Parts: sequence; structure tokens; C-alpha cells
Amino acid sequence: MNNMKTIHTDGKFQPSGKRPVQRFKPGTIKRLLSYMAEYRLYLVLVVIFIILSAAANVSASLFLQVLIDKYILPLLGKVDPDFSSLLKVLTLMGSVYLGGVLATLLYNRIMVVIAEGTQKKIRDKMFTHMQSLPVKFFDTHSHGDVMSYYTNDTDTLRQMLSQSLPQMFSSVITIITVFLSMLYLSLVLTAFVVVFTFILMKVIKFLVGKSGGHFMEQQKAIAEVDGYIEEMINGQKVVKVFCHEEKAEETFDEKNEKLCRSSTKANIYGNVTMPVVNNMGYLLYVLLAMLGGAAGIAGVRNLSLTGVSVLSLGTIVSFLTLSRSFIMPIGQVSMQFNMVVMALAGASRIFDFLDEESEKDEGYVSLVNAKTENGKLTECSERTEMWAWKHPHQDGSLSYTKLAGKIVFDDVDFGYEDDELVLHNITLQAEPGQKVALVGATGAGKTTITNLINRFYDIADGKIRYDDININKIKKPDLRRSLGVVLQDVNLFTGTVMDNIRYGKLDATDDECIAAAKLANADNFIRMLPDGYNTILEGDGSGLSQGQRQLISIARAAVADPPVMILDEATSSIDTRTEAIVQKGMDALMSGRTVFVIAHRLSTVRNSDIIMVLEHGHIIERGSHDELIARKGKYYQLYTGAFELE
Repeated sequence: MNNMKTIHTDGKFQPSGKRPVQRFKPGTIKRLLSYMAEYRLYLVLVVIFIILSAAANVSASLFLQVLIDKYILPLLGKVDPDFSSLLKVLTLMGSVYLGGVLATLLYNRIMVVIAEGTQKKIRDKMFTHMQSLPVKFFDTHSHGDVMSYYTNDTDTLRQMLSQSLPQMFSSVITIITVFLSMLYLSLVLTAFVVVFTFILMKVIKFLVGKSGGHFMEQQKAIAEVDGYIEEMINGQKVVKVFCHEEKAEETFDEKNEKLCRSSTKANIYGNVTMPVVNNMGYLLYVLLAMLGGAAGIAGVRNLSLTGVSVLSLGTIVSFLTLSRSFIMPIGQVSMQFNMVVMALAGASRIFDFLDEESEKDEGYVSLVNAKTENGKLTECSERTEMWAWKHPHQDGSLSYTKLAGKIVFDDVDFGYEDDELVLHNITLQAEPGQKVALVGATGAGKTTITNLINRFYDIADGKIRYDDININKIKKPDLRRSLGVVLQDVNLFTGTVMDNIRYGKLDATDDECIAAAKLANADNFIRMLPDGYNTILEGDGSGLSQGQRQLISIARAAVADPPVMILDEATSSIDTRTEAIVQKGMDALMSGRTVFVIAHRLSTVRNSDIIMVLEHGHIIERGSHDELIARKGKYYQLYTGAFELE
């Protein structure tokens, strides 16, 4: 198959391996909220608890004025002071603080539930949607990029929902309530705080602006480093065989140095933001203490929302406390802003992924189990040795066509890109039970033909018929259920050997799986494994030889018992001795079935009924082995070694 050289992200094609600077699209927040719709009540509670938490903090600060002016100062100088009232007030203040702590605890716990639940819903939908995507999507997107949707993007989203958003909302509520409280205490001092805050915001804007771009670059650099590490892990044997360690390390050092530079710049500005905010907050605290103290000593009248009064010691202490509660949230909002932007950028990527168009299927002919009653083909629920195509008609009637396995290509053109054809005028016919071999150099179009039979791609022109039915009319799942595929690259999944064989037919019994293994010539080696058929396979069956893995793959296809088989260079990566064992398994599997074989080793296709030689997307020769040898054309050159397959 021809792999394209680009990967698609955020609606734009980017060079393979490059990750665009993250930006989130309009509507991302609204769409994200739609996933949180079922948590409306929880969100209402979060808002209530955040307001209660902010109110508790502010009220406690305001309470200092009353505590000092009405309960502490009157006790000073008394010979026998009565502390009972003071204790009651302190108990009340403690209760208010405790209420604020509980409210903070509750809204944080609830937001964790919302964040994890929303993340689960998004991951579930992503995985479900991924199963509906066409093969073309995975051919044009790197695996690392797809994996990043499930890891980096969802994790930053979780952090935003559980931490950044609640903190930002809490900070905003705190800023508003504290500002109103400061107006209640003193308009003049509040005006001074506003002027100071304006200067502080300019400083924060400069720092956040500097760090924001570097954080985006850091994300790109992380993606490149992670992708390179994954590539090196997968190709570690090749690295060692060709003594490429030093060059690999040099390349990694370059990418890691780039990550280090961007991370350093991002964190220099990012980490300095809060210390700057804190120290400017302390500066404000000192300035307010000096200004308020001087005004109090001078007996300056205090203007507040409640009117004009004396600037008391309690008012000054309370205002100083509120000033700290006002500056800190501003710094927290600035710190969380970058995290929110990055998370929304990740959410935007996720939604782009979810907006990828699912595989279209306009077929209406389905595959059913069938049996013959009184000379008539009928549908049945139990598994039989017979299959039939079920045709619904406009008048509501049904008709059935026995599945025979006849496949016809009629003047087919195809290209992975609209303006570049890779198959030209392909015409071939495979009769039921025939073995058709496709040979030719790499890139000639052999695998592409089998991909078209599976309808992984749709043709540009011509027709493909399956038992005289246009395959566009057959439902894709039913079409693929009738086809068994054994590939050169075997994919085994974590689980037992039995589970891996049963992958071909999920309702297969143990006896059926064992029978399939015997048919594939795999039963002997499986029984020699530590736990036989219950041996756990991990790491794509890395503990097995290539031949053993291939035999399990053949057994998996055998248990499905498909009428048509596609063998795509199934023996090209194993030695000739193992190939002989695998070939026996494949011969048993091919018996009585229509088979398409792709092979580089021409010795494996000698017994084919029809051999087709492809070159640059054209069928240049066709016939049996003896006919093509007698013709002394390209096949003869390939077979005799006069011309080598590339």
C-alpha cells in the first residue's frame, strides 16, 4: 500500500512528524460544555460552594474590623477584662473559616468527579468513532499523532477541568467579592489598590505573553521527542545491527536540546510570574500600611460605601488582609490561563478528530447463514456450511443468492489521490475455488487490489462484482466477514493463544479453535507452550518465532471459515524451512476457497490457477505457470532470475 507523506491535524495538512502550534477554535468551550451537560446539578453545586468559599474568606477578613474595634480594643487597659464575648466571636470566626474549608474541599472533589466522567465520555466516543473511520485515515495520520489524542490532549483537558477552571472561577469570584468588600471599608484605599493593580496587570501581561509562545513551542518539542523515542524503541534492533547508536544519540540530543531551550524559556517566565505577583502584593501591603497608618494617625476621615467615618485600626488591618486576598487570585488567574489555553487547544484537536468523516456505507445486501429446503435457498439462524447474500427489494420482498466466491474486476481504475492513478484498466476474474496469484515489483499495485476487494478504498472507475453483485451494494461489515486475510505483518493481541485464534470468530468454541489450529498446522507447537492454548501472549507475541506467529494468524483466519481468502505475502518474512510448515497450513486453509495470493517468492505461486504479473499498475501478463513460462515474457525472466523483483 502506498503511504501518504502527510498527516492531518486541525484541518490542515502538515509535513509528516510536524505538529502545528496549538490554537483552539471558536466554539470549543461550548462543545466541551455539552459533554458536561449530565453534570448540570454538580456544576451548580460547584458554583454554590465556590461562592460560599469566597464569601467565607472575605467575611472572615471583614470580621477582623469588628473583632479589633469592638472586642479587642475595648478590653485593652481593663483590670479585669471579660473574655467571654471575645471567645464567642472567635468561635464564630472559626466556624466561618471551617465552612470555607469544607466548601473548598467539596467543590474540588465534585470537580474531580466531573473531570474524570467527562474525560471518560470523550475517550469512549473517540474510541467508538475511531472504529468507524476508514483505513485511509490511518494511512494519512501517524500512530503517534492519533495516540496523542488519548494521552496528552485528554490529560491536559482533565487538568483544566479538575484544577485550572475551578481555581480560575474561584479566583474571579474572590476578586469580585474582595473588591466590593474593600469599597465597603474605604473608597480612597481601594482607589490606590486599583492604580497599583493596573501596574501589576501590565507586568503580568508582559510575563504571560512571553511564556505563552514558549509553552506552545515546548508542546511541539515534547511531541517530537516522544515520537523519536517511540521510533527508536521500535527500531532498536536495526539501530544496533547497523551500529547507529551514536548517530541516534546525536539526533536525540538535538531534539532534546530544542525541548530544553523552549522549556527553559517557558518556565523562566512562567515560574517567575507568581513570585513577582507575591512580592508586588507584599509591596502593596507595605504601602497600604504606611498610607493607612499615616491617615489614621492624622485623623483623616474615611470615605466608604457606608458613609464618612474615622479610619480605625480595625479597618486598616481588615483592609490589609483583603489586599492580600485581592492580589493573590490575580496571580493565580494569570498562572492558570496558559494551562486553560493549552487544554482548549487539545480539546480542539480532539473535536477535529471526532469530526473526521466516518466510513460511508450505502450497501444494503447482507450476508446470512443459509440452508436449502425443498430445493429453495432460505435463511437460518444457526451456523451452517452455506452462506447467502440477502437482497431486500423495494416491494418488501427478499431474495437470496448463494455465496460462491466469484470475484470480477471490470476495467477498474484507482488512485489514492484523485489526480494520480496507481491502477489502470484492471480486469480479472476469479472463479469459485480458484487460486489467483498477483506478482510484481514493490509498488506495482498488488496489495492495492486486495484493499479494493475489502473496500478499504472506493474505485475511481469501473466495477468490482462479488457473485455478480456490485460490491458497492454489499454492506461493508458483511463483505469483510466473507473475506479471510493473512498478512505479512502479524498482529497478535494481549491474551491467551485461544483468545487470539477466537478473534476470527468471537462465538467460536474451544473445539472449533483447536480444529482451526490443527488445520493451520499450529496445534503441535501450541501444545508445547507452557500453558498450551491458555498461554498468555504479550507484546504482540514477541516470545514466539515469526513462523509460529504466522501459524496463529492462519488459524485465526481458519476459524472464521471464510469462502474467500487473501494471503498478502504471508511467508515472505520467514525462512524456507518454516515456510514449508506454514505453506502446509495455508494449503489446507485454501482448499475449496477462492484465494488471492500475493508473493515475492514465485515458488509459492506455481500451483496457482491464474498468475497475473503487474507493473506500474497495469496487468502485463496473465495465465498459468506453464503458459507464462512458455511465453518467455516478464514472468519467465522473474522466475528464472534473469530479472529480480525489487
